[in-house]
Amino acid sequence: MVKDHKQIRKYLSIARGQLDGIIRMIDEDRYCMDVSDQLMATRALLKKANSLVLKNHIDNCVKTAIEDGDRSKVDEVIKALEKQI
Repeated sequence: MVKDHKQIRKYLSIARGQLDGIIRMIDEDRYCMDVSDQLMATRALLKKANSLVLKNHIDNCVKTAIEDGDRSKVDEVIKALEKQI
C-alpha cells in the first residue's frame, strides 16, 4: 500500500475534516440538504480511498499470491467489491 499511501491519507484527512464539519452542522441545526450534500461528499472521498487501497492490494498482494499459485486473494477482492455494490 506504500505506493499511494500519501493520497490515501490525504483523502482520509479531508474526510475527517468533513465529518467534523458535518457534526457542527447538525449541532447548529443546519438545513438537511446541506448536511446530506456534505455526507455524500465525504462518502465519495472514502470511496476513492478504498478504491486506492483495493488497487494497491491487487497490484501487490494479489499479484504476488497468484505468482505463488495462491488464488485465495482473488476471492478476497471479489468479496470486497461485492460489498461496494
